[in-house]
This record gives sequence, structure tokens and C-alpha cells, in this order.
Amino acid sequence: MRFYYDPLDPQCKSREGAVRCGSEVLFQTYLLEGASEGAACTLRFYCDDGTQFSFPMLREGNCFRVALKFHRTGLYFYYFDLGAEGFLGRGPLRRAEQTQYPRAWQVTVFSEDYHTPDWYKGGVMYQIFPDRFCKAGEYPVKPYKVLRSDWGGQPYFRPNDFGKVLNNDFFGGNLNGIRTKLGYLAKLHVNSVYLNPIFDAYSNHRYDTGDYMEIDSLLGTKENFSELVRDAEKQGIRIILDGVFNHTGDDSRYFNKFGRYDSVGAYQSPQSPYADWYQFHRYPDTYDCWWGIETLPAVNENSPSYQNFILGEDGVIKTWLRRGAAGYRLDVADELPGFFLKMLRRAVKEQDPEALIIGEVWEDASNKVAYDVRREYLQGAELDSVMNYPLKDAIINFVLSGNTTQLRETIAMLRDNYPKETLDVLMNLLGTHDTPRILTVLGNKHPANKEEMSRTWLSSEERIRAKSLLRIAAVLQFTLFGVPCIYYGDEAGAEGYQDPFCRNCFPWDDIDEELRAFYEKLGDIRTGLYPSVFKSGAYRELFADAGCLVFERTDGKAHVIVCCNRSSNTYKMHLAAPGFTDAFTGEAVGKDPEIGPNTFRILGKK
Repeated sequence: MRFYYDPLDPQCKSREGAVRCGSEVLFQTYLLEGASEGAACTLRFYCDDGTQFSFPMLREGNCFRVALKFHRTGLYFYYFDLGAEGFLGRGPLRRAEQTQYPRAWQVTVFSEDYHTPDWYKGGVMYQIFPDRFCKAGEYPVKPYKVLRSDWGGQPYFRPNDFGKVLNNDFFGGNLNGIRTKLGYLAKLHVNSVYLNPIFDAYSNHRYDTGDYMEIDSLLGTKENFSELVRDAEKQGIRIILDGVFNHTGDDSRYFNKFGRYDSVGAYQSPQSPYADWYQFHRYPDTYDCWWGIETLPAVNENSPSYQNFILGEDGVIKTWLRRGAAGYRLDVADELPGFFLKMLRRAVKEQDPEALIIGEVWEDASNKVAYDVRREYLQGAELDSVMNYPLKDAIINFVLSGNTTQLRETIAMLRDNYPKETLDVLMNLLGTHDTPRILTVLGNKHPANKEEMSRTWLSSEERIRAKSLLRIAAVLQFTLFGVPCIYYGDEAGAEGYQDPFCRNCFPWDDIDEELRAFYEKLGDIRTGLYPSVFKSGAYRELFADAGCLVFERTDGKAHVIVCCNRSSNTYKMHLAAPGFTDAFTGEAVGKDPEIGPNTFRILGKK
């Protein structure tokens, strides 16, 4: 016998993707051939806690069906038992395959009241590494920081005589510099800016927080932050802060290893008010730290004092929300205990129900296991969104290899496992401060070490090819579900390998205007031409083969068809209805438009 089941087909699973708690779901499998009177099918579930459930399915003709209501949030894994015929389990593109050792599908059940910020949906995000974006004015420099005057120079990357890279060279980018470029961002149709850490810190990356309540003096003041928020709002832009709550710096008010702060830090005395924030093994020089990096002592989130400091009424979270921040991106969310994430969400939403919470999670966030614990990120009491690294990797794989397999698998996984509320606010990225620049990645050159990286650039021919691939990648980034995030300078043609070369200065005197204009047009298509479609529209794959993917986004108000072709073939589409225009040219297209080799098209109609 041969069966059919696809959880992304509404004829098989009545609710696509994750399920709101209390909802009923109809599961249906279909017998395609080899029918017998005695054929039977049982739906079997199991959970992480070891509980199992079995539901015999009612047969009606060639269909087996059962309707179930989910009353508790969590993950439910399932497959179909066919008796003597074996099992139906998850195969390629989530579709069923008949096997003796089935892989399970997943139902993510999220809370009834889970909603994500509406203002963020359909927008464009822009990520800024503050020290390297734009400088306007002079600010005081602390003695241990090196302020450079060669904007655009190579960031220091060589270790000192003790084998350490200090990360203490600064180019002076600041909050006022960002404020002067809000008009530039508005032209890109940006409606949210995510800032890497801006609080007082020793290093240029500022992930070693020194004081959560103070803006780093090289960036400006609290008043400068308020001015940035105010002027950004006038441009329709909101500011997202980086929340680094798993560790502090050793050079901080709270640890104070070097005595630079007017406080008694945990390193200085066991009687410090911050002593129970940290776990010492041999006081004071041996302590828990993030990934063994001694400059980043890990905090103990179980400390009531720390919880109150971060999450309390006068704590870090609510203070900066009151100052105008629109939400937080949570650094290393995997390192934050589940109870702390839930407390953090409550604190954020108490202050501003529409504030955004994005977690740094590099894998499938619906079912990730970290430190031998299944994490809960998307069940309604934790995050709104995550950084969409799986999609990033899949897009890059597609444009480099010309093969659609990983991209289609990733799209199917996200649709099947994530709540729609999450899909619409996923942070879709192609590069960040932790990854090489996207243009460099698509240039496909592989230096062996950082010395080689520091002097390796794309040739003119390599840049032309990389830019053509980047256009295809950006089309996918801007048109798939979620919110595209432009890493500062990518739209200007910046290159750079891994940290610190991906954190180079914005090339204000050498912007690739052709590429910038392309990103501007993508933003206009997304937010100007078809805003409702890209805010919450449904996704459906129309056609795919090894090298070409065609999909549609629809919402009842508009209809957009996206075609991305990385093959050497030319494809002719047949449009069932007239009225489509080319989103880039505005010209009407006939009923049989073509898409050429290694290119893309966006066709739409209202």
C-alpha cells in the first residue's frame, strides 16, 4: 500500500504549522494505491517527558482521519502506525515516507494569548555596530581606549605580547552619527534599527558590559540616546537594543577586577552587593565565565538581586524601555535559563506590550536542545522572534550551489514548526557582526588565517559575480516570511571576513550606489507596493526543480509571485489571471512571462 501525508497541505493537517492552545486539528492520511479491507492507521504521539498517546483513525474510503484538540503548550512528536505495513514518518520536504524506522513530525502548541508586535511586521530592520557606522562630534576617551583617526582602516586583529586581542581600538562612531544618517535609513524603508551594545564597556564590541545604566562615553550620553529615539520616531524608525544578560565584563561596576569603578565589585570582596551574581570556584581568580573567556564572567540568573536589577520596576529592562527603546535582541539566548526568559518577557510586556523580544538562536528555535535541556522559545511565554540563521544558511547555499534542496527544506521546516505569529517577525539576515560579510561569502574565496583575511579582497570580476548572487539572495530575504535585516554596509558593498573584519567602518565615501539603489527598491516593493502581503501574507510554493524556485505571497488584498532561478535554463511561467506587473519596472507582463538563467523576477498585482 502507498500513503500520502503532508503537514503543509491543509487536506492533511487542517492548521498549518504550530497550533494555538485549545485549537482542534484534523489529521488526514490518504491511501493512494494497494487498498485492502483490513488497512488501518493509528496516529501515535510522544512527548519529551516520556508520555505517549495513540489515536485510531477512522477510515472513510481512501482517507484515514482523526480530530484532536490540544489543551497544553509544549512539543508533541507524531507518526503514523500502519500495522503490518510499517510506519509513515517524516521524509523530504516534511512529506510522508513509508518506513520501518519513522522520523517524527512535530506539533508546537503555543499559548492562547501569544501575539507578536504588529508594528514590526512587514518592515525592514537595519543592524548597526555603533563604533563603525558614523561619527559626529567628539566625546571623551578613557585612558585604556585607543581612539583612531583613520576611519575605514583595518581593525586591530593581532594579539599582543601576551597572546590576547584587546579589542580596545575605536573609530569613534556614536549615537549622534547614527542620528545624522536617519534620512539615509528612511530612504531604505527601514522602520527598526538594532544596535549592538551601547552601554559602558571596555571593548569596542561592548559585549563586556561595564555599567548597564550608562551609555558608553564614546557613544554619547543618555540625552543623546533620547534625541536619537525622538528623531528616529519622526522618520518612522524604532530603536532595538542589545540585551547582554548572561555575562558582564570583568572590568565592570559589578565585578570590578581592576578597580576602575567607584564600587565594591564581586572580585574585590565576598561582601560585595554583587557577590552572588557570580560563581567563584577559587576566590577571586577562578570563576564561571562565558565559554571560558575570563574577561566575561558569567552571571548567576538565580540571584534575586540580579533578577531585580535586570527585571525589576527600576531595573535595566524597564528603564531603557521607558527611555524609548522598542525592544531587545537577547545575546546568547541559549545561555539564559528558561525561567529567566519567562520573567524577562513578563517584565518587557508589562512595560510595553508592543515591545519586541528577539533571541539569538542559531538553529531551529522550536525544538532546540542546549546543555541537555529542551529549550522553550516559541511557546508564548518567551520570545517573539529569533535570528533566522537556518534561512540565512539555506539562502547562501542556494545562491552558491544553484541547488534548491536545502532552501526548500528550511522553508518547510519553519512553516511546519513555528507559530505564524513568529514567522511574521523572524529576523531574516544574510550577515551579522558574528559572520563574514555576505558579499565576501558570495565571492567564495577562502583565506587560511586572519593575516590572509586582512589583505584578501574580491577582484572586479569577482565582485560583479558576487553582487549578482547577492541580488538573488536579497530578493529571497525581502520576500519570504519574516522581516529582512540589513547588516550595516552590506547595501553599500562592504567586504570583510570574520570578526573583526566584518565589523569594519561604513564606507561613506565609497558607497556602491547601484547596490544601495537595489536595496532601496526592494524596500519600496516590500513596504510601499505590497505592504499587506509582506506583513502577514500566506506562502505557497508554485514550482521548484533543482535550480529554480517560484513561490507566491497572498493576503486577499494583493498577490505577489517571486521567481529565483540559479540554473542555466530559461523558464516560461503561465499566469492563470491577468493584471500582473513587474515590481522592478512597473511594466505589465503577459500571461507567459519568462525568467532567464541566474536571475529573478517579482511579479505582483493588487
